[in-house]
Amino acid sequence: MEKWRRLLLVLALFLAFFSARSQSFIGVNYGQVADNLPPPSATASLLQSTTISKLRLYGADPAIIRSMSGTNISLVLGVPNSDIPSLASDPSAAASWAAANVLPYVPATSISLVAVGNEALDSGDAALASQLLPAMRNLGSGLAAAGVKVSTVHTMSVLAHSEPPSSGAFRPELSADLTGILGFLRDARSPFMINPYPFFAYRSDPRPETLAFCLFQPNPGRFDAGSKLMYTNMFDAQVDAVRSALDGLGFPEVEIVVAETGWPYRGDPDEVGATVENARAFTGNLVAHLRSLVGTPLMPGRSVDTYIFALYDEDLKPGPASERSFGLYRADQTMNYDAGLVKSASSSYTSPSPPAGTTPPAGRCVPGATPHTGADGRPTQPEAQCHSPDAVGSDAAVGADHRLFFLSVALTLLL
Repeated sequence: MEKWRRLLLVLALFLAFFSARSQSFIGVNYGQVADNLPPPSATASLLQSTTISKLRLYGADPAIIRSMSGTNISLVLGVPNSDIPSLASDPSAAASWAAANVLPYVPATSISLVAVGNEALDSGDAALASQLLPAMRNLGSGLAAAGVKVSTVHTMSVLAHSEPPSSGAFRPELSADLTGILGFLRDARSPFMINPYPFFAYRSDPRPETLAFCLFQPNPGRFDAGSKLMYTNMFDAQVDAVRSALDGLGFPEVEIVVAETGWPYRGDPDEVGATVENARAFTGNLVAHLRSLVGTPLMPGRSVDTYIFALYDEDLKPGPASERSFGLYRADQTMNYDAGLVKSASSSYTSPSPPAGTTPPAGRCVPGATPHTGADGRPTQPEAQCHSPDAVGSDAAVGADHRLFFLSVALTLLL
């Protein structure tokens, strides 16, 4: 009996330890379009109370960078689009940027990457798009000695096709710019950064079954006839569409990082789906999905680094109410909703019930089911292979394997 008590104690301690760990693949965006944000030191303390291990800034605020010193939180800094022309035309300007914004802070503060521009290829400025690669090259030269990588961030609109995921392809008019950028990323071993938002996919197709698909909740699944794979959530479908586009352009070795994804907890009356319940379901289920290490159907067995949008509400952002309502936290650092990211509660998140009006199927994958709209609003295709929770390498299987392994270790040590 004493041995069993000891075994239970070991297992409880193990589960408590691993539920409190920071996950290397979970990050958050820190937007600063606000006049009420807490001081950087308070933000550093808040992040250390969570399992978030990465922080993306849209600039290079020195106070925030300094506040992350010694925290083991890795930073992504941003170069505004307005700085791209000078960095592209003058290598010394790029070297000066690196010397002012990165080199004084490393290695005390971990800075993993600098994103040159934000959604620059979608800016509508052809000159800016053509200057993006030279700016990346010049800044990359200035940061090479520090081991800091360089990339840039894109929206999903760089894709001409995204549904089914196996048909993912970049817009033809961007091929020349993207081929150069992707060649740079491949040679520098830097990631392709993309902003997939299932919320916007649902907004364009606001049916109950689409909502369940976007929120990682039980749904019939959507078949991809090209890959013979089943998709059970929009996030995986969007990420795999990007994977297909990269492979199709000849860059299978370039990794993907999700630079932004999120769900607003509030919106204007005409903003369908912007509720606290949906935001909690999306973010909580996304975090659980990433922690499972199940991956996507095209990239199984590993989680894509993902930055949730956003850490705080930004009260000065223009546009509809949803734009000011993506924060995990309010400016006073109280939660807008609990997504299971606090270390002491990271294992307590429970997925909400499916949205009203849906009938959960017996399983998440139903072969032969009729799919609906995809990431780009096009109809999906039938006949594919299920990527289900019961499959090897999936959420349930990975969790069971982990439990059995640690149970066997504990039994070996104690019995």
